[in-house]
Amino acid sequence: MEARSDENAFVTGTEQAKIDSRISYPCYKSFDEFIDVERLVSLNDYIIERINHHIKVEKDDYFVNLHRLDETMPYQPGVREIWLTRTKPGIEYDYVNLDKTGLWEKTEAADEFADLMDFIATLPFKETGRMLIIYDNAGKEVPPHRDHLNTEICNEFIWFRTNLIKPFYVFNHLNGEKKYIESYSAWFDAVNQFHGSETVAGLSFSIRIDGKFTDEFRAKIPRPEFNAASTPSFWACLETQKG
Repeated sequence: MEARSDENAFVTGTEQAKIDSRISYPCYKSFDEFIDVERLVSLNDYIIERINHHIKVEKDDYFVNLHRLDETMPYQPGVREIWLTRTKPGIEYDYVNLDKTGLWEKTEAADEFADLMDFIATLPFKETGRMLIIYDNAGKEVPPHRDHLNTEICNEFIWFRTNLIKPFYVFNHLNGEKKYIESYSAWFDAVNQFHGSETVAGLSFSIRIDGKFTDEFRAKIPRPEFNAASTPSFWACLETQKG
């Protein structure tokens, strides 16, 4: 096993930090085995109806794309967000605080999506922080990007959707390989690999919940000895190699 190198604690630009040799990008870990997919899919029409209401009133924030692979691509590509939680008054939003659950509180939108919130409560989280719906109905793409650049931060989150319409992918910028997520839910390394979504006609959306997994669920997760952000990929690749 390779020793950790502090000089590789941060990804810079398009460079690749040191990772466990068993990891091969692009990859993701499906969570479909851990969630109630049937219940999730049953929420499809319910969520679409409420997103369409938001589209009519045009009040939602735009998704922003800071750590883009290609800096000439839009910082604000046109995709929208519905925030189910926000940081409490007086607390500035910072990406490293996504799982600091005490900093977050529910929004009015959480009440609009009450059935979705009930489903979220069944997920293997001990506590939750940021919760948001990302949607598009105007054929906009989200260019490949990283969420942040600190390889020592492993964000515990679940990305999921009620249908398979959204063409969402993880991407290895070093060899150009793109892998589309085929499951209803996933956890993926958003630091050492890029991710994005392509254009599609009509409405597409996904939901992301950040927080802290339960202790019982954490016990299932194999951990690399360095580069904590690569944990989802380490898990996914170990399972692939076993198979």
